[in-house]
Order: sequence, then C-alpha cells, then structure tokens
Amino acid sequence: MTGYLANLALPRIGEITRCVALGKKEKIPVDQLFGTVVIERTIDFFSLLFIMIIMIFTSGDQIGLFLKDSILIPIQQKVLSAFGNTWILWVVLFSFGILTSLLIIRYKSKLRNIRFFSKMFNLARGIINGLKTITNLKRKWEFIFHTIFIWINYTLMTWVVFFSLESTSHLTFGNSIFILVIGGLAMSAPVQSGLGAFHYIVSRGLLIVNGIPLEDGLVYALLTHEAELVSAAILGGISFFIIFRKDKTPAP
Repeated sequence: MTGYLANLALPRIGEITRCVALGKKEKIPVDQLFGTVVIERTIDFFSLLFIMIIMIFTSGDQIGLFLKDSILIPIQQKVLSAFGNTWILWVVLFSFGILTSLLIIRYKSKLRNIRFFSKMFNLARGIINGLKTITNLKRKWEFIFHTIFIWINYTLMTWVVFFSLESTSHLTFGNSIFILVIGGLAMSAPVQSGLGAFHYIVSRGLLIVNGIPLEDGLVYALLTHEAELVSAAILGGISFFIIFRKDKTPAP
C-alpha cells in the first residue's frame, strides 16, 4: 500500500518505495527485493498478455480491432516518432550495448576498485539473486493460487462497478475482462496511477465495443479509478505511518 501511495506522486516510484519499506521491516537487502519486483511485473505482464490473447480469439473481431487501432498502433507510432524507423539507429544502439558489455566484462576486476562501479556490481548481483527466487519457491502452488486469485479479484473489481450505472448494468462478467485488459494497459502508461490514460481508454472501449455513451463511460472510469485512488491514499497513508514511524519503546 505504501507503493500505491508513492505512485500517486511519481510514476513507478512505488516499486522503489515498496522495496525500501519491506527492506526496513523485514531486514532484507533492498537490491534483492528489486529482483522480486522484476519477477512480479514480468508475471503481471504475461498474465495480462495471456488474458488478452484468449479474449481476442474468443470475443470476436471487434475487440481485436479496438486493441489494434486504439492501443497497438498508437504505441507503435509513439516509438517510431521517438526513436525513428531507420535501421541504422538500431544497429548503432545494439552495437554500443554489446561493446559496453564486453568492456565491462573485460575490465570488471579493475572497475571494482571504483566505488560507483562496485555499488553497481553489488546491485546487479542482488537483483540476480532476487530473480533466482522464482526457481526455488518453497510454496509454488500457493504462489500460483494467489496469482490467479489476484487476477480474479481484479476482474471482480471492474465488474461490480457496472451495477452503479443503469447504462452499464447489463454488461456481463466477460465484458469486465475486456475492461480489465485495456485498463491494465492504460495503467502502465508513464503517468501517476494511469491518470487520464485509464479514463480515455476505458471510456472509448466501452463506446466502441459495447455501445456505451462516452459520458457514461467516463463516469464508469471515474468511479472505478477514483475509488481505487481514495483507497490507496487512505490505506497507503496508514501503512506508511506504521512502517516508518519511530519506535519509542525504550531500549532494555
């Protein structure tokens, strides 16, 4: 919850805040916790991708067309406008990355004597150790169960809000899966907690795919998104205070 609270200030800073908070509470090295965040985000990405692929193949061409026209093509255009579409640029960037990696490997022992590079190497080792945790989980089935359970609750969270508006009350649980996918993609935008991006994508998805008026779609997006923000602000504030408050208990 402290991570969600921090995301209200700056995009994705919550990942760092969460690692620092957990490191402080459980005395776990922060660099190893970064590796677990990478694992979690990777699993989230593939879970969302898996759901999206199933939905495209089972829900008809209209959803696939919306994802293509409203999300995939705009992302492609943004990337091309930012980096260009010339192959020379990509060759130069790739070559630079390979050359830098080779130099670091070649002079690794000497770079360790420099404080900055020593810290970077230690950080990289901690992240790798954190990533290795996925291969030796002691409770693999519990991990899988909770992953599925979380996504079911995400879907329920989008579904119950349908009944808040007359114009969306007829939508089904299957429709909420579509909202979950496009909302999840919007939440990954580099803005605080998906502000604006979530409302834009969800309202237009409801309009194009389900025929919900744009105004009602915006109201639905506001109800869903802002209810989550208020919860994150309240619970995140309480959690932040509990974790980072100073212990006033006198030492024995």
